[in-house]
Amino acid sequence: MESLKNLFKKFLTKEVIFYVIFGVLTTIVNILTSYILKAFVHLDENIASTIGIIVCILFAYFTNRKLVFNSSANTIKEKMIEFSKFILGRSFTMVIEIVGVFLLVDIFHTFYGLFNDNIAFLINKCIISFIVIVLNFFISKFFTFKKSN
Repeated sequence: MESLKNLFKKFLTKEVIFYVIFGVLTTIVNILTSYILKAFVHLDENIASTIGIIVCILFAYFTNRKLVFNSSANTIKEKMIEFSKFILGRSFTMVIEIVGVFLLVDIFHTFYGLFNDNIAFLINKCIISFIVIVLNFFISKFFTFKKSN
């Protein structure tokens, strides 16, 4: 039991807890934006997903910069480099998300036939979003944000 407590202390840091909270909020922004565009605006699933990703990337930058990773980038140059790294990292995971949604929706038709098309799309979007959240944490922590001293 003690080793389980030590494991939780090691991995459940303030940074991880805040990342999970804002990651969930970012994912909600992504999924709701995508779903609304698909279900009510009647955009193609892949276009709706792409727009959802772009909106949540901007939301994530501002929440992660100070609230999660406590970036110490202060000058305009440091902030521009940091934002560029953030966009580069998120562009990478955006490609993963677009390809993942395409594979699950258009190639494998995952959950289609079990649920209506909108719900099947929503389930697939959630699966890919979980993978992207984990990747984004490591990219932000080790590549993007300058640590405070």
